[in-house]
Amino acid sequence: MEKILVLNSGSTSVKFQLFKVDNNNFEVITKGLVDRIGLEGSKIIVKADNEHDFTMESSIKDHKDAIKIVLDYLLKKHLKNTDELSAVGHRMGHGGEYFDKSVIIDKDVMEKIYDTIPLIPLHGPAFVHGLEAVTELLPNKMQVATFDTAFHQTMPKEAYMYAIPSELYTEHKIRRYGFHGTSHNYIAHKSEELLGFKGKVISCHLGGGGSICAIDNGKSMDTTMGYTPSAGIIMSTRSGDMDPYIPLHIMKTQNKTPDEINTMFNKQSGMYGLSGGHSDMRDIIEQAELGDEKCAFAIEAYVYSLIKTIGSYVAVLGGLDALVFTGGIGENGSIIRKKVCDKLKYLEIDLDEDANNIRPAPLNISNNNSKVKVFVIPANEELMIATETYELIEELSKEEIAV
Repeated sequence: MEKILVLNSGSTSVKFQLFKVDNNNFEVITKGLVDRIGLEGSKIIVKADNEHDFTMESSIKDHKDAIKIVLDYLLKKHLKNTDELSAVGHRMGHGGEYFDKSVIIDKDVMEKIYDTIPLIPLHGPAFVHGLEAVTELLPNKMQVATFDTAFHQTMPKEAYMYAIPSELYTEHKIRRYGFHGTSHNYIAHKSEELLGFKGKVISCHLGGGGSICAIDNGKSMDTTMGYTPSAGIIMSTRSGDMDPYIPLHIMKTQNKTPDEINTMFNKQSGMYGLSGGHSDMRDIIEQAELGDEKCAFAIEAYVYSLIKTIGSYVAVLGGLDALVFTGGIGENGSIIRKKVCDKLKYLEIDLDEDANNIRPAPLNISNNNSKVKVFVIPANEELMIATETYELIEELSKEEIAV
């Protein structure tokens, strides 16, 4: 039996889950969140064994403090000592072109991770802070990095290259990388289980951020996010794709700085910009039902961005076996799912509206005669990280036995 700790480090938070793995069966022992790191009111929130919630406020100045609090909690409740912990799996934001799968972290891997930080300057440092904290607190513990971009390294060159001067790629590595790869990879595995084969799948990870991925035979063939997570479909506060001259025009005519432009298109746009100040889809749907025209239009624009992308990905894949919804909106937005599926009836999608309206929705929300299956699969990036960490533990054990 192995015990694996999975960490997802954000700029001011650390999410964690402790897994017990026995004969390839994964069980979550406990999970939680350390929130508001470096801010007033920082605290740890834990859900243990589905029996009780535990919350403790504490002064947490950095990621090392946060992870130490997590380890102290685990040692009190779930671990006799840190030797019981087989490995720590980390969600990492960017693997550049170095990594197409999860890897055991060593000196060479660390150097490459540091090398990719400029590719994700807003979020990259936070991922690294979590990794560095574990290295300091548990210096001899096996650590594994799972990269958001790795799953998309199977994209063909015509999908990931931008039509810009080639030296921008060769010298500066500017290309489409894609994100949410751990989630889309999980969808690829789960949809194979549900279909009974590796088919042509379009995965819609819809949340505050959102991306769509075209998956063929278990591999990513294209995805909407690009060099950064700002590209693609309309998101809660991000504009998604737009004419690249628009930011330049605004900078020239309104005397805006690059930082102000970044704020405008990443924090003040998307559904927030269209609806007049609402970023949460639940609020937007509620306001639309009350007659707010801006919110109603924002929903239609959002759905349009989804069906336009899905249609293009059907062409990329040369057909479609399953359409999958995941993420906060994907899992809970029955209205959004219905609007999308109604627009895609030409694909012979036949939605089971009763199943679609159940919360939580069942895995299959399409009727038996639907040519394309429609699935709602809850996101579980942590399980994917734990699975890939466990596989590397097993590989290492086999190598040691062979030696």
